[in-house]
Amino acid sequence: MSGAQWVDRFPGSSSVDDLNPDFAAKVGKFISAIRATGASVRVSATFRPKERAYLMHYSAAIAKGTIAAARVPRMDGVNIEWQHDSDKESQSAASSMAAGYRIVYPPALSSRHTEKAAIDMTITGLIGKTMKNASGEDIEIKNNEDIFSVGATYRVIKLVSDPQHWSDNGQ
Repeated sequence: MSGAQWVDRFPGSSSVDDLNPDFAAKVGKFISAIRATGASVRVSATFRPKERAYLMHYSAAIAKGTIAAARVPRMDGVNIEWQHDSDKESQSAASSMAAGYRIVYPPALSSRHTEKAAIDMTITGLIGKTMKNASGEDIEIKNNEDIFSVGATYRVIKLVSDPQHWSDNGQ
């Protein structure tokens, strides 16, 4: 049956080393440039197995009521039963899963995370500092848009609608 006990199955990663090598190198340089200013970076997610993405996606969708538990398609290798004795119980179990995953933004079923090309990170203490872009130029960081622009020079692209998400293509 679905519920919070599924959260620890199919664990994801928060290590930059688990990204594809090309993107990992770009992310590493971007993070180094941020930290060189004295600012902080906290990485919360990098690679996410497809099974975990499936569980996250459908737990959030059932919890929000955008899909009924009975209508969730099966996934090979994930022997979960989404439908409980009532819709209310199904939603409650899905809500406990979504809470356990600490979902901030509705998770995609297929994402750059499953392709090792995305990172969720929180950057703090950078506004008001000067950092180097990928060309080595000093850039004064006045706001988040400046951070996003500098990230793009490293080919680490911000998905503005998701507070933590960066990827190789902005998706």
